[in-house]
Amino acid sequence: MAKDHKEITIYDIAKALNISPTTVSRGLKDNPAIKLSTRKKIMDTARSMGYRSNTFASRLRMNRTNTIGAIVPRINSHFMAETIAGIEKVINNAGYNLIITQSHEMLEKEIKSAHTLFNNRVDGLLASLAYDTNNIDHFLPFLKKGVPVIFFDRVFNHPNCPTIVIDNYKAGFEATEHLLKQGCKRLLHITGNLSKNVYLDRFNGFRNALEKYGVFFDDDHLIINNLTQNDGIEAAKRISDMPIKPDGVFVANDNCASSCMNELIQQNIKIPNDIAFIGFNNDPVSKVITPALSTVQYPGFEIGQLAARVLINQLGHDHDMTLQTIVLKHELLVRKSSLKMHT
Repeated sequence: MAKDHKEITIYDIAKALNISPTTVSRGLKDNPAIKLSTRKKIMDTARSMGYRSNTFASRLRMNRTNTIGAIVPRINSHFMAETIAGIEKVINNAGYNLIITQSHEMLEKEIKSAHTLFNNRVDGLLASLAYDTNNIDHFLPFLKKGVPVIFFDRVFNHPNCPTIVIDNYKAGFEATEHLLKQGCKRLLHITGNLSKNVYLDRFNGFRNALEKYGVFFDDDHLIINNLTQNDGIEAAKRISDMPIKPDGVFVANDNCASSCMNELIQQNIKIPNDIAFIGFNNDPVSKVITPALSTVQYPGFEIGQLAARVLINQLGHDHDMTLQTIVLKHELLVRKSSLKMHT
């Protein structure tokens, strides 16, 4: 015989206790107008009957779902995992639920995620853009409905969307300047899609540091790829085939840098004597590789926390916020892979 899966309502509780549904409703909300003993009886009966409060429906009536959406390029990177942890801490402490989706670095999937979150009526959205995202049309429905959108790390400038970043230009300049001060004269840069703010800003910092120190930039010394470990191996093969090899390499993330460095070491190229290396993000791999990889500390957890706080702050105000770019501090971490003058 099939089980009865009928949802228990306040009317069922009222019938069981022989009181009005209004009294049950107030008792379930712990309304002091209802006697404490009656409230307790209502709560105990509701629990024993398996009553579930329809908080989703009540929140929809208030035009809130207490849910925040997040779209990230991928969740399997150390930086993004740290960022998500920061977001979760603030969102959960504020009493919101969090739905995390990933674009897998594809605009098409990012668009689908945006549509899904919009249809789930999220109260706000946090987003770090995919590798090939070139517009934010898919986020406009949120803005038209007054749903706040915050961009972090990989951002798009929009007058109604605050952005949370580090100074990627300055970080790129400092990483390059460090290599130059180690005596490097032939620098190569490995980076991602230059339509993305993070990679373009780091590249501009790289270029301007070379210019400041009077070092010629060779177009052949710019490698653009997806910054994966396999891309690092391929970049190493290109470097080893160069008739005049670079003596310093700045890579826009640590995973690609470490695999590139390892591949060159397999080819008997000495790091940093022959080629000095510096990466970006301070991923765990940067500390365990030999020699330890110099890098830039990118505060993922703090970026996540701040992005979530800005969003919660917007949800607490009825007025629109004008564009604000919040820049967090980074730190250059010098390790053995780049200490050319001290080996």
